[in-house]
Amino acid sequence: MTSGTTFPGGGTHRDDVVIRRATAGDAKRLTRLVRTSRAYEGPYAPMVAGYRVGPDYIEAHQVFVAATVAGGTTGPGAGTGPAVGTGVGVGTGAGAVTGTGRVLGFYSLILSPPELDLMFVADDAQGLGIGRLLVGHLRGEARRAGLSRLRIVSHPPSEGFYRSVGAERVGTLAANPPAVMWDRPELVLPVV
Repeated sequence: MTSGTTFPGGGTHRDDVVIRRATAGDAKRLTRLVRTSRAYEGPYAPMVAGYRVGPDYIEAHQVFVAATVAGGTTGPGAGTGPAVGTGVGVGTGAGAVTGTGRVLGFYSLILSPPELDLMFVADDAQGLGIGRLLVGHLRGEARRAGLSRLRIVSHPPSEGFYRSVGAERVGTLAANPPAVMWDRPELVLPVV
């Protein structure tokens, strides 16, 4: 795993990972990442059992993917050779890094009202800084959109992560059976 320096927003520059805009072609991989997440095992499993991140969702929202740079690897047993790429950035334009490798995680930003709708990191990529990388990118996108804060309704086990990147708890969203059978923490993430 290649590590780098911290940049504003709490993210980490990594030469082996690129963050790019999701495309319709990512839909199946993102859906699989949600449905197989260990964070949603046991009593939480019914919430994601039929969940789908479809091409229509990707087109309607600001969805960004963290992926290994083509030819690079991240995670247990990852290669130690040099990775090709420019680090964090949206893969667009001529000669841009497209991150066509393995999807490590993703997030979805809703602009109105401002909210982090989804954020998932692959189970075997957790603890490698991918979540912090995504949050740093999320903050940058929110700033560019003129936002100063984002609402996050967190999966209960994820609250600690969001608090560690600067989100503050502002309340609790009550359970809404049958879709959501448990109360969820409501947080606000400062963008600036």
